[in-house]
Amino acid sequence: MWSKPSAMFSALREAQRRIVTLWLFLARRRVAVLFCDAGALFLAVYLGYALRFTIFFDLTQAGSNFFRALLVFEGTVLGTFWLGGVYRVLWSQASVEEYVHLAGLYVLGVFLFGLADKMIPGFVMPRTSLAIMVVTGLLFVSALRASWRACARPICPPGPRPRRTIIAGAGDAGAMLARELLRHEGDMAPVGFVDDDPQKGRMKVAGLPVLGPLDSLSEVIAREEIQVVLVAMPSAPGHVVRRLLSFTGDASVEVRVLPSLRELAGGTLSVSRLRTCRLEDLLCREPVKLDNDGIGEIIRGKVVLVTGAGGSIGSEICRQILDHAPGELLLLGHGEHSLYCLGEEICRRAKETPMRLLVADVADPVAMAQIFSRYTPAVVFHAAAHKHVPLMEHNAREALRVNALGGWTVARLAGEYGAERVVMISTDKAVNPTNVMGATKRVAELLLQEAQEAYPGTAYMAVRFGNVLGSRGSVVPKFEQQIAAGGPLTVTDPEMRRYFMLIPEAVSLVLQAGSLGRGGELFVLDMGDPVRIVDLAEMIIRLHGLRPGVDIPIVFSGLRPGEKLFEELFYDPKSVSRTSHDKIFFTHLGGLQGAKLSQAVEEGLGGDDPGVREMLGRWVPTFRGTERA
Repeated sequence: MWSKPSAMFSALREAQRRIVTLWLFLARRRVAVLFCDAGALFLAVYLGYALRFTIFFDLTQAGSNFFRALLVFEGTVLGTFWLGGVYRVLWSQASVEEYVHLAGLYVLGVFLFGLADKMIPGFVMPRTSLAIMVVTGLLFVSALRASWRACARPICPPGPRPRRTIIAGAGDAGAMLARELLRHEGDMAPVGFVDDDPQKGRMKVAGLPVLGPLDSLSEVIAREEIQVVLVAMPSAPGHVVRRLLSFTGDASVEVRVLPSLRELAGGTLSVSRLRTCRLEDLLCREPVKLDNDGIGEIIRGKVVLVTGAGGSIGSEICRQILDHAPGELLLLGHGEHSLYCLGEEICRRAKETPMRLLVADVADPVAMAQIFSRYTPAVVFHAAAHKHVPLMEHNAREALRVNALGGWTVARLAGEYGAERVVMISTDKAVNPTNVMGATKRVAELLLQEAQEAYPGTAYMAVRFGNVLGSRGSVVPKFEQQIAAGGPLTVTDPEMRRYFMLIPEAVSLVLQAGSLGRGGELFVLDMGDPVRIVDLAEMIIRLHGLRPGVDIPIVFSGLRPGEKLFEELFYDPKSVSRTSHDKIFFTHLGGLQGAKLSQAVEEGLGGDDPGVREMLGRWVPTFRGTERA
């Protein structure tokens, strides 16, 4: 009859598809599911009587007891199901929780049936029949739903073979992810797990074997011909993800991760939430514990000014300040586009908080005086600065104007208009600086102390930290661009090290430090351990599924003007004290004895770049101010 075997195969698959489609159609209709349950319960009652008396039980001669038992049993169970929301569940995608809920409602329905058995006169039912129908009834209604779930797996036409996938982490997240992958066949086929829990060794989770601990990942990749590694550990710190990445070795595998618990909050865990592994996942540390009451006390209901609001640090400060209900938020920046984009982004979060977008130069005393006189901010977060090290080496006067004079202008006006506190963002490059940017930020710290002495009613403080991932001009976007261009990645020196933080963590600690300060403090954030830039480059290459030195070469270009191999956090580590927060340290701002630094800075702006560099060398002795860039 069939001319070709492929035609028969196609016809069988089409018939199977139609049956599955009809079955799933029933599973999606509440009344259809109810009628299916009614049939299953009828069969259960029939078997209860048939197995008690005879397999060929005659319904016409069963008497009133059978029909009464059938009506009451179906009425109590189906009524309980309906009121309990069983028919609002999409059973083709149900989880264990829905089945537990179903069983609980079934038990309640059976209990109500038992009460009816005692209360209806003349209603006598054999105990054996009762036991059989109760057990088989639960079995049948559960089997119906399990069949719908089994049929929900799509019938995929022949095509490319899905990629063999290993899941790192056999916890709840990993198990849910595995079930999702198995139920919705796509381009990934899970073959098992790796997990460090010894109790899961050689066991099965979601029907897949646990193939070994995390340390065996490289062996599992080679043995099972793995093409994709899924990291299903949303709460894992960065060092665990780095460890997993190192186990991939030179294998060209794709690494994808579930987002962190913060990113998953309010959402569902599914395959669609998987994303490529980012550098933030590798450097993420334990969540920061904050004293939100202390932060809220300095912000709630007050006018807050954020300078440099359009930048990466300033914009995050604005976002986090909104969580503490300020009375009014002033967003000040010099770049109108970035400021406009920020306003569009956070206006939805502002709710009842008034916001004002102010375009001004922090080193313009007239414009800044007008802003302070009109709005009189109580709290100022000063994040505006020029921060690009090589660029500022060739623009020393501009760096001094914005970083030093701009900081002094903001600090002076805050004192004159009675602000409660000023928090300035500083940098680890201000410690023993070898570049113009670091030297001008150190001058800004010294000027802050001068402002503290001139305006004791205002609490001035600076917060110093290292590099933040995702900030403009940082090394990571540069590496990404070089990889997109096919390489090579340029690293200045094999031994160059830098401290790194995530922007949200750094800003959270800035707000916390701002609540701790009483005036004249220089806070330093715990940056963790420094990271070798060449290691960072290798990690980024592996994140793209490529091999360092093979697919993407790394070349060393040498130190640029103003760069140094290691950054420091303190001038004198012996003078550093702990605060009440374990990730925040403090020392004193310090100052130039008997010097009016602010006046010298204003006068110094009349010179050219070499003159500015020479003056920086006098004000900050560790800066080699006589060298030309």
